[in-house]
Amino acid sequence: MSALNRSISLNKTTSFNRRTIGIGSPKGNNHNRFGCVSLRFQVLVITCSVISFFVAVGGGYMYVLPSLSLTFFHSQVGLFSDHNNNGSEGKCDVYDGSWVQVQQGYPLYNATECPFVEQGFDCLGNGRSDRDYLSWRWKPKSCEIPRFDVRGVLEMLRSKRVVFVGDSMSRTQWESLICMLMAGVEDKRSVYEVNNNQITKKIRFLGVRFSAFNFTIEFFRSVFLVQQGGMPKHAPKRVKSTLLLDQLDDISDQWIDSDILIFNTGHWWVPSKLFDMGCYFQVGRSLKLGMSIPAAFRVALKTWASWVEREINKNRTRIFFRTFEPSHWSDLTRRICNVTQYPTLETNGREQSLFSDTVLEVVKNVTVPINVLHVTSMSAFRSDAHVGNWSDNLSIQDCSHWCLPGVPDMWNEIILSQLFTEYEIPSLQMDHSD
Repeated sequence: MSALNRSISLNKTTSFNRRTIGIGSPKGNNHNRFGCVSLRFQVLVITCSVISFFVAVGGGYMYVLPSLSLTFFHSQVGLFSDHNNNGSEGKCDVYDGSWVQVQQGYPLYNATECPFVEQGFDCLGNGRSDRDYLSWRWKPKSCEIPRFDVRGVLEMLRSKRVVFVGDSMSRTQWESLICMLMAGVEDKRSVYEVNNNQITKKIRFLGVRFSAFNFTIEFFRSVFLVQQGGMPKHAPKRVKSTLLLDQLDDISDQWIDSDILIFNTGHWWVPSKLFDMGCYFQVGRSLKLGMSIPAAFRVALKTWASWVEREINKNRTRIFFRTFEPSHWSDLTRRICNVTQYPTLETNGREQSLFSDTVLEVVKNVTVPINVLHVTSMSAFRSDAHVGNWSDNLSIQDCSHWCLPGVPDMWNEIILSQLFTEYEIPSLQMDHSD
C-alpha cells in the first residue's frame, strides 16, 4: 500500500475511533487512558506516513522532472520529418504548414551583391519591380523553424565539407546557401571559388571556400545521379546513348568524404531529355527499350541507395535528399509562364509527384539515416517565386527555376535548423517572431 493510501486509511480509522471510543466519554478512567494512548499512537503513525509521503513525492519529482524537461526540449526541437530506416517520423511534420508574410529580416541577402548568384536567377537585378515574393516564410502547423542565424551557422560549418549533387535546381540551392552565409562574412574576398571558375550551368564541379572558417560548399552536376553511357553495340538506330541504371555517376567517388551531402534529381527524367534525345535505359549489358521512366527512376534510386549503404560513413556524413519541386507552367508545352504576385491558395495537384513518392519509398529501406527534404507540397504554392521573364535571356520564359533570394533559401533554413539540433550548437538565437 502506498504512503498516500496508508494516510487515507489511517484518517478513516481515526475518525471511526473518535466516534466509538470518544474522548471525554462517560466511561471509566481505563477507557480514557486507552483512548489517550491510542490517539497519540495514531497521530504518530499519521505524522510518519505524511512525512514518508512527501519524501516519496519529492524523490519522484527529482527523478521525473529532468526526464520531463528533456522530453519537452526534444518536443520543441523535433521540428523535422525524418524518414529513417524504420520509416518513423519526428513529432512535428515541418512540411505540413503554410506560407506567411513576414515584416522584417527578409530577404536574407542581396543577389546583385553576391558574386555566386547566376545572373539568370537575380530577378530584381533583371528588372522585376514587385518585391512581395521576397517576404514569405514557411510556417509549419505544429512547430517553429528557428530564424536564420548566420554567425551560428558559420561556426557550425567550421572545418566541414558541404556537398550538393544534382541538377540545376541543386545548383540554385547551392548558390542560395553561399549567399546566405556570405552575409555574415566581413571580408568578402576570403570567400572564393577554388578553381577561379565562373558560375555556369555546364561545368560539372564548383567549389566555394570560406577560408576564414575553413570549410567549402561544393556542387557536382549529376542530373540523373546514375552514369550516362554511349551507344551500345548492335543497338537500334534510335538509340544514341543510355543511362546505366545500375551504376552511379562516375564522379561519385568525389562525394564520399563529406560532412553534409545533399542530393536531388527529377527534372531531367522526362521524355524530352531522354527518349526525344535518343537516350534509353540499360542494366548491365541489357538494353531496356520498353522500360518506362518511372520504373527506370526507381532502379536508379535503388542503385543510389546501395551506394550510400556501401560507401558512406554514417558516423560522419549527414545525408539529405530533396524531393521534386514543381514548376508552374500554364500549359503542357512549357511556353507560357504566368508568374503571380502572391503565392497561390491552391496547388492544383502540384503537391503530388511520382518522383517524390518513389524517393520516400526507397529511402525507407535504407539502413543509413537519410533525411528527406519533402519540399514538393510547400513549393507547389509558390507560383510567384519563379524566374519568369526576369532572367538574363528575355526571350525565354522560365517557370521552373526560382528567383534568388527566394524559395531555395527556405529549403536551406530547414536543413540548417536540423543540423543545429543535431550538432547541439549553443549559440543559435531562437527567434520565432514574424
